Amino acid sequence: MEIARPIPAQNGLAAFQPSRAILASRVSRLNPLIRASSAATQTLAIESSSTTTTTQIHLSNLEKLLQKQTPPLLQYNSQPLDKDSGNGSSREKRFRNLFEGLNLEKILPEMKAPEEMMSPRHMNRLQRLLSKSPEYSPRNNLGSRWREYHGCNDWAGLLDPLDENLRREVVRYGEFIQAAYQTFNSNPATSDDKAPLPRQVSLPDRSYNVTKSLYATSSVGLPSWVDDLAPDISWMTQRSSWIGYVAVCDDKREISRMGRRDIVIALRGTATCLEWAENVRDVLERIPGEENSSQIQPAKVESGFLSLYKTPGSNMASLAKSVVEEVRRLMDLYKGETLSITVTGHSLGAALALLAADELSTCEPEMPPIAVFSFGGPRVGNRAFANRVSNNGVKVLRIVNSQDVITKVPGMFVSEELDQKLRENAKVAGVVNVLDNMPWAYSHVGTELRVDSKMSPYLKPNADVACCHDLEAYLHLVDGFMASDCPFRANAKRSLARLVDEQGSNVKKLYISKAKDLRLNLDNLQAVTIPSCLPSPS
Repeated sequence: MEIARPIPAQNGLAAFQPSRAILASRVSRLNPLIRASSAATQTLAIESSSTTTTTQIHLSNLEKLLQKQTPPLLQYNSQPLDKDSGNGSSREKRFRNLFEGLNLEKILPEMKAPEEMMSPRHMNRLQRLLSKSPEYSPRNNLGSRWREYHGCNDWAGLLDPLDENLRREVVRYGEFIQAAYQTFNSNPATSDDKAPLPRQVSLPDRSYNVTKSLYATSSVGLPSWVDDLAPDISWMTQRSSWIGYVAVCDDKREISRMGRRDIVIALRGTATCLEWAENVRDVLERIPGEENSSQIQPAKVESGFLSLYKTPGSNMASLAKSVVEEVRRLMDLYKGETLSITVTGHSLGAALALLAADELSTCEPEMPPIAVFSFGGPRVGNRAFANRVSNNGVKVLRIVNSQDVITKVPGMFVSEELDQKLRENAKVAGVVNVLDNMPWAYSHVGTELRVDSKMSPYLKPNADVACCHDLEAYLHLVDGFMASDCPFRANAKRSLARLVDEQGSNVKKLYISKAKDLRLNLDNLQAVTIPSCLPSPS
C-alpha cells in the first residue's frame, strides 16, 4: 500500500482527509519497489556535509567497509588482483584512480593511502557487498527456542540488541513478500470471466512449497469506459487481483532446524487503482461479529481494508475465506505435527495480515501459534481491535522505519508516546480515553522493532518518502541494525545491489560510483516495477 509524494503536513490532531481533486490528478510515487529513473541516477551528486562531524562519520563508514579483514572471496578472470599480473594490474589501477579522485587524505589525514585501501581483500569484500546474492552465516538451529523467536514472549530481550537468529528470520519473511511482488508483476491481469489458473511463485526459500494463491477484491469499481480509454492497462481497473500466497515448509531438515513445520501467508502491498481507492476509505467500522456487541468500545477496523479482505470476486473466494480454508486444510493434512502460522506483509499487505491473523486465531478451538511480521504497516483498527488481537493470542512484530510516514496513518497524527500517556492517564482516572471515541481513533498493534534510514551509511540522510517505505530498504536496515545505541553494524551481510538498483537516487553517490567502477551489471537484476495510479493515505 502506497501514498502520494509529497505527503500533506498533518499538525496536531488533524485527520487525514485527501481531497477528490488530489485523488483525480496526482500520481502516487510511493510504489514499494519502484525502479529509480536513470535520469535521476545520472544526476546524482555527493552530499555536501554541513559539519565536519557528518563528513567524518561518512568516511569512517567507508573506511570500515574497505578495511574489514576478510579473505579474498572473488577473483577477476581467475586471476588474483596482483601487481605482477597483467590482468590484475589494470583493475588495481582503476580502483586506485577512483579513490585518489575522492581526495580522502585531504579530508581526513588519518585515512589510509589508496594503495593500502585497494588491497585485494578490501576490493573482494566490496564486490561481495555489491554482488546480487546476499551472503549470510549458516542458519542456526532454533530447536526448543522456536516459540520465543515466534513471539511467545513478545520478543522480549531479542530486539535491543537485535538477536542474530531473529534478524535472519525477519529478513527471511520479508523475502517471502518480495516473491509476492515479483509474481504479481510478472502477470498482473486477472480475468473476471473464469476462475484463475495457479500462479508460479519463485520462493526465496526452497524448503517451502506454495499451496494456494490468494486474491483480494474491491467492493468498489470503475466504469467500463475507463477500460475502453486505456485497454493496455485495463488490469488496473480490475476488482480482483492476485495479492499473495500460502506456503508450507516441506523440507525435513528445515523443519528440524526450525523446531516445527511452518505455514507462511505472504501478502504484497498496494498495486492497483481500486486497491488505492480502498486505502482512502479510512472510516472505522465494526468487524463482522461485533455489530451487536454491548461493549462501550467495540472492535473496529478501516472500512477499505475490511472490504479488500472480505469481498469475494466473480470467480474466486474472498481473501478471508481462502486463507481460513487453506489453513484448515493444512492443519488437517499435518495433524499431530508441531505447527506454526506466520503471516507476513508489507504496507497494505501488513494491514491485511493483521485481519487474517485475527480471524485465524478464532476459526478453530485449538490453533497453532500465530505470529505476524509486518513491514511498514499502517494503523488498521482502534484500541479495542488491538486488544482483541492481543487477547486472541496473536503475536505481532511491527518493523517500522522512523522516516516512513505510512506507519503514522490512517487516523489522527498522534505520536505513540502521547497516545500511551493519554491512555495511562485515562486508566488512572477511571475514564475512557478521549481519543478512543473519535471517528479516526486508530491504534497500532503489537511489539515494535524500530529502524531508521538515516542510520544507514549507504542511504542519503534525506532519502525520499518512497525509499523510506521501500521493502528492500527495510530489509537493508534490519540486516544492518544492531541496537538503538549502535544502529548499523559494520559487518552487514545483505547485498547492496538490489538497493542500488531500486533506490539509486537515494543511495550516496560514493557507492553508486563504486558499483559502476566494479562494472556491476545492475540491468540483469530481477527488478520489480509496480505501476502507480492513485494516491493513498496509508
